[in-house]
Amino acid sequence: MKKFLCALVAVSWLAMSPAQAAPREDVLKLRDDRPKEYVVVKGDTLWDISARFLESPWRWTDVWDMNADIYNPHLIYPGDVIYLVWENGKPVLKVRRGIRKLTPQARVEPLDQAIPAIPLKDILSFLEEARVMDQERYKEAPYILAGKNERLISAAGDRVYARGAPLEELRRQVVYRATNEYIDPDSGEHLGYELTKVSDVTLEDEQGDILSLVVNRSVLETRSLDRVLPAEEHRVQSVFYPQPSPADLDGKILSVLGAVNDGGQFDVVALNRGLREGLEAGHVFAIYRTGEKLVDPVTKELLQLPSERSGLLMVFKAFEKVSYGLIMQSSNVVSVGDEIREP
Repeated sequence: MKKFLCALVAVSWLAMSPAQAAPREDVLKLRDDRPKEYVVVKGDTLWDISARFLESPWRWTDVWDMNADIYNPHLIYPGDVIYLVWENGKPVLKVRRGIRKLTPQARVEPLDQAIPAIPLKDILSFLEEARVMDQERYKEAPYILAGKNERLISAAGDRVYARGAPLEELRRQVVYRATNEYIDPDSGEHLGYELTKVSDVTLEDEQGDILSLVVNRSVLETRSLDRVLPAEEHRVQSVFYPQPSPADLDGKILSVLGAVNDGGQFDVVALNRGLREGLEAGHVFAIYRTGEKLVDPVTKELLQLPSERSGLLMVFKAFEKVSYGLIMQSSNVVSVGDEIREP
């Protein structure tokens, strides 16, 4: 499944139409140390390869040549050679196919060997199961009382009880646990709870406000006070169109998921901006590390040093007030409170 998603991302990114890949107003910049050509190796991503040639890796589609003479020109495979040429005064990246052995029975190049746009393995679990919910709706959800025989911890196959009215009358429900509370560091607004999936359950019976549930599949042990929410019917988004973030929109990093305060390349971070600010999957931000505070040795004033650019991230999942982004590049530690700005 992961291999299929990787191939799908590669197809979708490189096959974007001109309307989808709107040109940037700024000037496309090539790296001074760019290679004349690059041989693709297993483990590369399109972002990695683009970063060897371009200062702005997400602008791959601005310079990619869709050569109609090449079978599957939108896919890149290990062994292919990427090289830069100039056409009509503009840089163009082209591909020269490497040698790949195909069996006589299957004259089709294997899609699952094409390199992905970004490392999906680092975000797949967040794409499938991540959820952020606002405070009011979360507190309205039924909460786990205990398991059968008053056990406080339950696993697959056990019966558990909850109290409250289901948010939606569906047999398929999911138990979640609030693992983080997001508060906007500037305004103090409550942005929602980060929810971790605990188990899939079936709603079997309702007696007044007491719900009888059977645990079908456990990710974690179901505990007292976990919340019961309706199962979401959605398709995993695995297609991304990298693009610069909305003009003049900045924000801050709320959390480094799976870490205490700091992260680096390919870590997932939560941002204090979401759908209501116009964010969507594919938006790219520059990360700025917050400058240190120090005391002026002469005047004894407390000074704030300027922030310094420390990396790039791409949004891959947006909720109403919060978004998740993947750190694509980092030249320094990325910490909670760091700023995000237009790239």
